[in-house]
Amino acid sequence: MTRISSSRPVSSGAVGEPATRRTRRSSRDEGVWYPRWFWPSFSAPSTIVLLLLFVFPFYVIVGVAFGKLDPIFGDPIPVWNPAQWDRAALSFTLSNIVSSDGLYHAALIRTLWFVTGATALCLLVGYPFAYFLARHSGRFKPVFLAAFFAPFLISYMMRMTAWVNLLQDNGYVNQVLRWLGIMDTPYSWLSGKSLTVILGLVYGYVPLMVLPLYAALDRIPQSNLEASRDLGASPTSTFFRVTLPASGQAILAGVILCGLAMFGDYFTNQLLAGTTGTRMIGNWVVDSLASPLQVPRGATLALLLTLLLIPPILYYLRSSRRASRGVVA
Repeated sequence: MTRISSSRPVSSGAVGEPATRRTRRSSRDEGVWYPRWFWPSFSAPSTIVLLLLFVFPFYVIVGVAFGKLDPIFGDPIPVWNPAQWDRAALSFTLSNIVSSDGLYHAALIRTLWFVTGATALCLLVGYPFAYFLARHSGRFKPVFLAAFFAPFLISYMMRMTAWVNLLQDNGYVNQVLRWLGIMDTPYSWLSGKSLTVILGLVYGYVPLMVLPLYAALDRIPQSNLEASRDLGASPTSTFFRVTLPASGQAILAGVILCGLAMFGDYFTNQLLAGTTGTRMIGNWVVDSLASPLQVPRGATLALLLTLLLIPPILYYLRSSRRASRGVVA
């Protein structure tokens, strides 16, 4: 009789061999094997730059905020040991922010209003322009992009200085408004008007809104829009049901970028208004640097503002992570 032996497929790895070892062996057989630290090592240069240019300077601000003053010259002395931090400057700054009659309370509320209004205007101005660039500019898209972003290659200070000349009583803005019959007498744009500060913020930071919006709208597949039309949706319904939801993350990114940049702005108000009634929180931070005695308070104010801006950043990161997984935030 012929004995028929049962055959079983033989595994590539030995019995009882760990899965990680079998994976490494198969990766060697299929191609080049890299150690586990190889790919993470590519982030080492950027990590070093981040530590040197962000983490260490930020800790210097913390050390100055909780530090001491030189008893002779009055210069700020950073304290690196957290156990020796002096919290007097923190309590002073926090009480002046929270209290309704505090030194920084009115400036903080005013900054929130300015940033909210300017960010909303940036969205109202930037979304139609980004939509036009992405969907209807055609072969002239590079021309429109160059025409829009070319002025922003010039120094921010130079552009705002140019607006000072344009907004003077005899400037071109008042001349055009009078020629159109909108007003009879020149409008004093530069006499501490909140509207002037908001418009200056919009002009200075609207590219931060346009860039993410344009990138998102340009990536929307044309087939999605055509499918909506084929199902009987009108152009308006297609926009609100397809285009606008697809650009939701870009809107959030633009709002975060513009809001964070505007919140620390001080030069726009200083140049276009420069009055107490339009004073923003960034002006208090800058003014505190003029006197060595006020530097710890300025550092503490900057630290509190940073902590105030962390929640929207975390919300954006969480929303982006959920959106990448296909979950509606």
